[in-house]
Amino acid sequence: MAYTPKILAFAGSTRKDSYNKKLVQIAANGARSAGAEVTYLDLRDIPMPIYDEDLEAAEGIPPNALKLKELMMQHQGLLIACPEYNSSITPVLKNAIDWASRPLPGEGMLACYVDKVAAIMSASPGGFGGMRGLVHVRSILGNIKVIVLPDQVAVSKAYEVFNTDGTLKDPNQQASVEKLGENVAKVLAKLNG
Repeated sequence: MAYTPKILAFAGSTRKDSYNKKLVQIAANGARSAGAEVTYLDLRDIPMPIYDEDLEAAEGIPPNALKLKELMMQHQGLLIACPEYNSSITPVLKNAIDWASRPLPGEGMLACYVDKVAAIMSASPGGFGGMRGLVHVRSILGNIKVIVLPDQVAVSKAYEVFNTDGTLKDPNQQASVEKLGENVAKVLAKLNG
């Protein structure tokens, strides 16, 4: 039986009409076209408290953080669209990364991140397209043992670049984002073939 890469796609935003949610869906479609099985997750559907070691010690890992961790464990690849807040990573994305990193009894450190293959992207109303935040996300993921592919896409002026169906108006930009998903699927297939 041929290997089918499993990829988890999500955005570091809880906003209903998030540009980054639209962007990661485009990359997810690229991965599907390359033969991957993709699960889309909206972080709005699994709210988590701010990471607090005292809370973890008293109550354990919150149920929604466990759901996120379980989803990550079930997938070999990640597609993450990263909004930029004040030139850096969003609180909701950092919080999700932190909660999922917490080990369960008998589990190795960073179990849901080790050897995952990821592609990152961003969309922003600003002129840099979220590029400054991607630098921080790349650094964080690399330090927790995720293989972050070198290609990334930063879409500027996001308020004017999407069609009503969620695709990008610029076909070259659309293809670049789809290629991110395709690349994760292809690298996973090579690693596991």
